[in-house]
Amino acid sequence: MAKVKICGLRTMADVEKVNRYLPEYVGFIFANTRRFVTDEQALAMSRALDRRIQAVGVFVDEPLGHVADLCDRGVIKVIQLHGEESEAYIRELKQQTDTTVIKAVRVQGVEQVTGLMSQEADYMLFDTCKKGEPGGTGERFPLEILMESLVRLTRKGDTVKPYFLAGGLDCGNVAEVIRQTECFAVDVSTGVETDGVKDEAKIRKFVESVRSLQHTADETVLPSVQEQKMRKENENG
Repeated sequence: MAKVKICGLRTMADVEKVNRYLPEYVGFIFANTRRFVTDEQALAMSRALDRRIQAVGVFVDEPLGHVADLCDRGVIKVIQLHGEESEAYIRELKQQTDTTVIKAVRVQGVEQVTGLMSQEADYMLFDTCKKGEPGGTGERFPLEILMESLVRLTRKGDTVKPYFLAGGLDCGNVAEVIRQTECFAVDVSTGVETDGVKDEAKIRKFVESVRSLQHTADETVLPSVQEQKMRKENENG
């Protein structure tokens, strides 16, 4: 079953809402966006968070020392990188913190995606590319680009790491997206907001939409877009 990440928490009220529905992850954004939180705000929210939920710190080209400090203080349990962080940066970060790292890629094209797959990160995250926005756009990207990239990597014998899927997800489309892909987790922010504020009803519906798929485990499962594409190629010789 795909896991759920609710990103962009900003208030204690947001924490109370997610604690009721227990997504596996929540995100605190330390980058310069409208969902930015300070270290102390994140610390207070982290302390109030249900222990079954992992706090993810979201960064864009942040000094390594600051990220490591937040890990050391127990503010975050997972690191998510949305900038131009190098493989050397990720390697050093993991050595200093021994913390799970997610590396985000803003999807533009097949060659671009295959060229940016991190070998050092534990997970990848694929999000919509929009100029001037590191993420959280609330807009979809063509899944075909991602699927073609993963097919090429598989054909080459490269390891395809577990990945989070973001970009324009909401309770109305998330179940179908999960069926079409083999994502490890789905990541949502705008899709569970109303007028820029986390909406409890939308959070509940989103989590329920994802977890309802667990009941199909013993039923016939439709092949993913990636599987369909590879089968078609094999049939055509």
